[in-house]
Formats: sequence, C-alpha cells, structure tokens
Amino acid sequence: MEIWINPRCSKCRSAVSLLDAEGASYTVRRYLEDVPTPDEIRAVLDRLGLEPWDITRTGEALAKELGIGDWPRETAERDRWIGALCAEPALIQRPIITADDGTAVVGRSQEAVREALGRTG
Repeated sequence: MEIWINPRCSKCRSAVSLLDAEGASYTVRRYLEDVPTPDEIRAVLDRLGLEPWDITRTGEALAKELGIGDWPRETAERDRWIGALCAEPALIQRPIITADDGTAVVGRSQEAVREALGRTG
C-alpha cells in the first residue's frame, strides 16, 4: 500500500494516523517532492476508476489562475489535465491510497481510508 501525501494537509495526517493505528504496512510518497510522472498519474486514475478532472483541486487559487476549471472534461483533453497535474502537483486531490488489490481511493475520510485497509490482503 502506498499513500500520496502533503504533510501539511490535515486530511493526509489524519489518514496516516489511522493507518498507523491499524498497524498497516504502507509507503509514504510526498508527491509534491516526488512528483508523479504522467504514466503514474494514468495508472492511479485507472486504479481509482476516475478521470484527471475528478482528482484536480479546481477550487485552489492556482487552478483558478490557470483557468483549469473551465477546461473541457472530455477524453480528448485527458492528457492536458494529466500534464497540468504533473506540472503543478499541488492540484492533485489528497491523500491518494493505493491498495494491495490494485485499486485506489482518495482517502479524505476515515471511511475511505478504512475501505483501502479492507482491500489489503
């Protein structure tokens, strides 16, 4: 299991605390420092069953500055969105937890973190 975090994010710290309390074995990825590649973003999107606009923090000032919220949300624009997430990883929703069964969740709630734990063998 891997968790993509921003250590300054309270939701990320809460998710890590829950994983620790449950004795989970996991790897931390500080994705602002260890920025995911386009292929890694695509892989996590496949595991999440989501599109890049679904994990983009469009309410952030930077997203508004870039006008991302106005970008078309269609397959033809998928690579543009993925490129933006790689160029500006702070726009990636967090935390993202990849479960051992090949799926992933956006762990913004304790329920979502527990769901990822339940998917671990």
